[in-house]
Amino acid sequence: MDSNIETRLIFIAPTSDLTPDRIARFVHNLGNEISVKETCYGVVLEGPKDAVKRTLDEVRKMDPNRIYSKIRAFPMGDLRRCRAHHGSRPGFAQLEKEWKDLCLVEQGLICVEKGEKPPTPKKRQKIPVNDLRKLIDEVSP
Repeated sequence: MDSNIETRLIFIAPTSDLTPDRIARFVHNLGNEISVKETCYGVVLEGPKDAVKRTLDEVRKMDPNRIYSKIRAFPMGDLRRCRAHHGSRPGFAQLEKEWKDLCLVEQGLICVEKGEKPPTPKKRQKIPVNDLRKLIDEVSP
C-alpha cells in the first residue's frame, strides 16, 4: 500500500447524537477525495494522509468531545479483515471495549475544559516481604 495513504477509524462516543450515516454524508460533502465506509461504531476513512487529516479535523468539529480516531492497520476491503471471508471480525471485542470507554474520556475532556486539575496518582510502593510471604502461603497448597 502507498505510504501516503492512511486508513483511519472514527469512533462516535455512545453519548453523542451523531450517527455513522450523518458523518458519512458530511464526509462525502466535504469533497476531500477520500473513501468513507460506515461501521457500527462510526466510519472508516481512507485516502491521502493530508486529506484524511483535513477530513478528521472537520468531523471532530461536529462534536469535539465525542469524536475519536485511531489509525487502522489494514486498508478498506482487505481480505485479512473482511467478515465475508472470516466470519466474526478479529479485534471486534477490543473495539467494543474502547467504544464503551469513550464516555470516560469525554468526562475527562470536560473536566479539563473547566480547568480542573487531575488528581495526583498515589506513588506505588513495594509490598513488604512478610506480606508477600503471607499471600503466597494463602494460595499455596
